[in-house]
Amino acid sequence: MVVPVYKVECYIARCVESLFNQSIYDGVEFIFVDDATPDNSIGVLEHCLQQYPERQEQTIILRHEKNQGLPAARNTGLKAATGEYIYHCDSDDFLEPEALEAMYEAAKAQDADIVWCDWFLSFERNERYMKQPCYVTAHEALKGILNGRMKYNVWNKMAKRKLYADNDIWFPSGHGMGEDMTMIRLFACADKVAYVPRAFYHYVKLNGEAFTNTFSDKHLKDVLYNMEQTVAFLEKRYGQDAKEAIVAFKLTVKYPFLISDNCRMYRLWRTCFPEVNHAISCMEGQSLRSRVLQWAASHGQFWLLWLHYKLVYKLIYGVIYK
Repeated sequence: MVVPVYKVECYIARCVESLFNQSIYDGVEFIFVDDATPDNSIGVLEHCLQQYPERQEQTIILRHEKNQGLPAARNTGLKAATGEYIYHCDSDDFLEPEALEAMYEAAKAQDADIVWCDWFLSFERNERYMKQPCYVTAHEALKGILNGRMKYNVWNKMAKRKLYADNDIWFPSGHGMGEDMTMIRLFACADKVAYVPRAFYHYVKLNGEAFTNTFSDKHLKDVLYNMEQTVAFLEKRYGQDAKEAIVAFKLTVKYPFLISDNCRMYRLWRTCFPEVNHAISCMEGQSLRSRVLQWAASHGQFWLLWLHYKLVYKLIYGVIYK
């Protein structure tokens, strides 16, 4: 269990308690990485640890002398880990008590390299169940990720540590936005996968407009860097067989730009790899809504994107889920 810690003083207690209250006990190691957090996050963590003396021998707190960013913190935890499987948890989120046990049992029962589960998108007073698709093979799962049907989020997946080590897979230090794309490499190298159709992870999102308001030129550079590195990995591994999947992946990467009421984001969508826009209507696995929104963006019909955001997205996350 790898948990980066940075500026989460108000949230980390709930996270830590959810980890220490996991139904599985033996064999779990909790690795917290203090990424030079300037607040009292580590003090809160240490106070929580005192309340769980039975977990103290299983817990390691590593420290960065200066802030290095989320990917570097994950890598520090990876290097220190000794367990058979790696699970990443962000320190402002939390887990259901059976999460690790259920996922580990599924992984062992099917000898899976990677296992994933459903998750909750959690707001202040409500939450939404986020269903993930079921795939039988690693190749099908990889294809589902690249065409956007399954999220490549790191925190609802458990992967063999050997999968990281044998394939020299690390998170992109210094390029935080889009660092979850690292999971795509793991799926590309996996032999067997498993899915647990239950939601265990609570992804806490208290500001539904955070992406739109804070997306910067640095974030864009990070996303493009991580996408380019992922594409290069896929091309090296699969050659021309990856061509169609890469087209789908590029559409998947830029699709979030359209979930906004900001015309700058719409224009950004149009300027990012426009060579793949021809495939919008024929991409396997894409929903009708995503195709309509991308068609509208490609034809400059920004009013439809704005209307969708105000009537659908704001209604769902501003009223129903809040």
